[in-house]
Amino acid sequence: MDAGRVLDDLRELARLTGGPDGARRVCWTDEWARAREFLRSRLEELPVDTHTDAAGNLWAELAGRQEGFVIVGSHVDSVPAGGWLDGALGLFGAVEALRAQAGAGQPAVGLRLVDWADEEGARFGRSLFGSSACTGTLDVDEVRDLRDRDGERLEEVVARYDVDLDRAHESGAQLSGARAYIELHIEQGPVLESRGEPAATVLGTCGVERHVAAFTGQTAHAGATPMELRRDSFAATAQAALAIREIGIRHDGVCTVGGATSEPGVVTAVAGHTDMLLDQRHLDPDALAAMLAEARTACERAAADHGCEVELQYLWSIPPIPFDDRLIALARQAVLEAGGKDTAIPSGPLHDAAEMARLLPTVMIFSSSSPPVSHTKEEDTPEADLRVAIEAYGRTVEATLGLAAAGELPPFK
Repeated sequence: MDAGRVLDDLRELARLTGGPDGARRVCWTDEWARAREFLRSRLEELPVDTHTDAAGNLWAELAGRQEGFVIVGSHVDSVPAGGWLDGALGLFGAVEALRAQAGAGQPAVGLRLVDWADEEGARFGRSLFGSSACTGTLDVDEVRDLRDRDGERLEEVVARYDVDLDRAHESGAQLSGARAYIELHIEQGPVLESRGEPAATVLGTCGVERHVAAFTGQTAHAGATPMELRRDSFAATAQAALAIREIGIRHDGVCTVGGATSEPGVVTAVAGHTDMLLDQRHLDPDALAAMLAEARTACERAAADHGCEVELQYLWSIPPIPFDDRLIALARQAVLEAGGKDTAIPSGPLHDAAEMARLLPTVMIFSSSSPPVSHTKEEDTPEADLRVAIEAYGRTVEATLGLAAAGELPPFK
């Protein structure tokens, strides 16, 4: 793997589809199509067969001597005003993996690149569109009427890019013969930077529970209602939010109160109703269930303390998805050999790898993020750390191909 070529590709992509306000490769837009054209220009230099599937995912295959293939890839789409590395690092790392294997002759097992369509969900709010269509978890009836900020329907927009929503699940045929999936990505958080480490193996993606805690009290005049006689829904919410923070700390997970909206929402009135947004994540399913149960109890206690009632309303959830132990071991060794440490961490953010891990042996490698932010134009990683992560990724791909050639990773049927 030539990390320099990966970095050159990333910088050129940023030049074409970035600028002072950050990346602008939102899926199902002209800028996204332009980014894909740049990707195709790089793939045209290689002895690969390329095509786009029924869900809009772009594939490029380097045939091997044996049956089946290992999948490498990520996504070229971005959030508005996003960073230059999110998704793109993994995708152009995968291009370089194809280059390296093609340069060494025909591999024992094939290597297939994928650029997943609409990982971010930035335009319609539905993340992992292409990969979930591929694994069969996308409910097309739930997404067809989603609308963007201009009121356009998802079904009509994707049709402009030759995606017939009712046939999107035909994308699953691309997995026939797949032996494993490997993805390179930036961490998007502070863990590796805080440890001074350039890269790490990923253990899996955390499970997520999302709810709205709806607190109902009594609207009252701010001047006429004594403190001890108030049924203040916002006060109950504040108490619950602080308790929920401690729940996350106690279980070594993350609990986030993303916002609270009160009614009537005026300075002269006690809040009669408050909706609190709650997101909880953990790699261990039992710990995640315990955090949710404790959050419910904390909300009920806070409501009772302030003379209110509370209802936890379900929004969305996904179970923890662990990655393959064999591939984790290969990746950990690869990170060490590339100049990193034997570090393995869970991923709080979701990735297309989470969908693939439902069906295939899967692993991810993270580079550090410094500053430790993503989904913003300030997103970055030191070049030295990127080089370690790219080298580790290349070594992991090579080792996985060897494992597949030895018959340890049978083709998916």
